[in-house]
Amino acid sequence: MDASLLIQSTYLVAAALFIIGLKRMSSPLTARGGIVWAGIGMLLATLVTFLEPNLNNIGLMITAIVLSSVLAWVSGKRVAMTDMPQMIALYNGMGGGAAAAIAAIELVKGTNLTLTVEILALLGAFIGTIAFSGSLIAFAKLQGIIRKALRFPGLSWINLALFLGTVAVGVQIIISPETCICLLALFFGMALLLGALVTAPIGGADMPVVISLFNALTGLAVGFEGYVLGNPAMMIAGTVVGASGTMLTMLMAKAMNRSISNVLFSSFGESGDAGDNEGPSGSMKAVEASDAAITLTYAEKVIIIPGYGLAVAQAQHKLWELAELLEDRGVSVKFAIHPVAGRMPGHMNVLLAEAGVPYEKIADLDEINSEFDSTNVALVIGANDVVNPAARSNKSSPIYGMPILDADKADNVIVIKRGQGTGFSGIENELFFADNTRLCYGDGQKVVAELIAGVKAL
Repeated sequence: MDASLLIQSTYLVAAALFIIGLKRMSSPLTARGGIVWAGIGMLLATLVTFLEPNLNNIGLMITAIVLSSVLAWVSGKRVAMTDMPQMIALYNGMGGGAAAAIAAIELVKGTNLTLTVEILALLGAFIGTIAFSGSLIAFAKLQGIIRKALRFPGLSWINLALFLGTVAVGVQIIISPETCICLLALFFGMALLLGALVTAPIGGADMPVVISLFNALTGLAVGFEGYVLGNPAMMIAGTVVGASGTMLTMLMAKAMNRSISNVLFSSFGESGDAGDNEGPSGSMKAVEASDAAITLTYAEKVIIIPGYGLAVAQAQHKLWELAELLEDRGVSVKFAIHPVAGRMPGHMNVLLAEAGVPYEKIADLDEINSEFDSTNVALVIGANDVVNPAARSNKSSPIYGMPILDADKADNVIVIKRGQGTGFSGIENELFFADNTRLCYGDGQKVVAELIAGVKAL
């Protein structure tokens, strides 16, 4: 078989495997298999590349592949589930940076580039560079390296000027390719700064949407550079990732009842930006774990609502142990997941799957909300803004209009939280002040362990 035909055929097979893998990743039941299928596709695409004629620097390529594979394997094995969002953000950034680097090399070489190819190379470089620097800022914010939001008057105008300036430099590169290297340095520098400045003001509550958006941008950049290289596997894989990431970003923004522009250019998500909200009336009422255990044991139906605090406490295994114990007592137990719970798409689903929670016991907002009226106990652990009734009734609240889990409609609400702090939106949660709500203070894993002991003692 002709080498070129073998290479192109293998790329198409790899692209098909990417699509199959992505499709299987859409369900927790088949996600593990989807990762394997996509991994096989990536392995095929990588190996067949070595059959390309006139390939140079093979030693460097093999060294880079081996070192990066070992680094990814070790870091992937060691990373805690609480740190998974920042790892995903970091990997998104690496993909965008790789696409930008490919564009830089092709533009510097500048051999036989048509106008279309040159434009797509610059677009891929621009988008990939923004995704790279923006993802690094997202990583730093999630990791706690950057603890304060960067906001100052005129920031939006600076970002607009950087955007227009980068576009102008890109046009100049096309017009005057002989000065490409100097202009390219300016082009990438401005794009890097733009990505960082756009991401720096965004708060923690918006991180799931931001991570998803940068994933989409990385896919789009890879698709553009696939066209530049004439590589169908990159084109198809990049387009699929870009399209799916865009769809996910739109769905998550809808789940927060906010537009993408509002996510990128508003100040929601940082403590202290609570608008005109004066806070709920009443007081928070505490409950001991032993009393909460009695309420859970004698309930007929319990819905558990996990949030990011569950990940911080690493309490998912204990939580499932509690759920199994309640089911042994004849209690119906389900888990309710808000689309933006946690700090990345599907964060809570991954945690619960890790603990062994069957997929059929996990329901999303649209599936579960109608059941809270007939629920005896809603057990909230680590969630805050996604169960705040202010989203339905308080027009002055920054989360007004955001779809929430209707935990307040249950007969009883038990909330496990460390203290009386606010959520990512920086506002008080009306649910915590409701007459049917009791708060069980303490570390999530410790409190759930006390609940287990209380249930066993009855």
